[in-house]
Amino acid sequence: MDPILLPSKIRFTRGERPHEGVLTVEPCAQGYGTTLGNALRRVLLGSLSGAAVTAVKIKGVDHEFSTLSHVKEDMLEVILNLKMLRMKLFSEEPVKLSLLVKGEKVVTGKDFEANAQVEIINTDLPIATLTDPSAALEMEIWVSPGRGYRSTEERAKEKLELGTIAIDALYSPVLNVSYKVEATRVGEKTDFDKLILRVETDGTIDAVDAVNQAVVVLLDYVNVLKDLTYSEEKA
Repeated sequence: MDPILLPSKIRFTRGERPHEGVLTVEPCAQGYGTTLGNALRRVLLGSLSGAAVTAVKIKGVDHEFSTLSHVKEDMLEVILNLKMLRMKLFSEEPVKLSLLVKGEKVVTGKDFEANAQVEIINTDLPIATLTDPSAALEMEIWVSPGRGYRSTEERAKEKLELGTIAIDALYSPVLNVSYKVEATRVGEKTDFDKLILRVETDGTIDAVDAVNQAVVVLLDYVNVLKDLTYSEEKA
């Protein structure tokens, strides 16, 4: 019996968008293009580690429905902007970043005090707009490591400082993953698969590194199942 055909042409190229990469794998045995594409997509979107803002404390704010004088945005808009910060975290524990801005200006990611344990990638991201020369914004945020998505309800047991607002956290460094499977030829046979997988990250990790990490996760899971034997207990 012929062995299952393994891919012999594997290419990873830059995509058209920033931080996008394209993985092409061929030829795959029929059906394996979809199997690989589904598995990689699921791991890329939900199982890679990253960092996110998980809590914020703003002077003069008691809850997420508060408003600040001389600040154009309401608290919900400020929180939404904070959730869009993309960061590299060099710590296994949450790290606190501070910000103090005065005067009429647009507050951005670069206004946070520098911290060796956190690198903000999109420093030009607008956080809030101060609309008066007498305005002031004093803020602390907590950046935490994690995987996938965790809501504030899932993290209800976390102990927060008084006046601190918890934020839903999307840790995944991968923004989009899509794939398609095309037919490809091997000799006279045309029923083999060609997998084309597109991966776009947030810039905190390169697309090729994201795919490599996803492959490691899949291998770890599959390796747990190898060398199976019958157990004495019945199902």
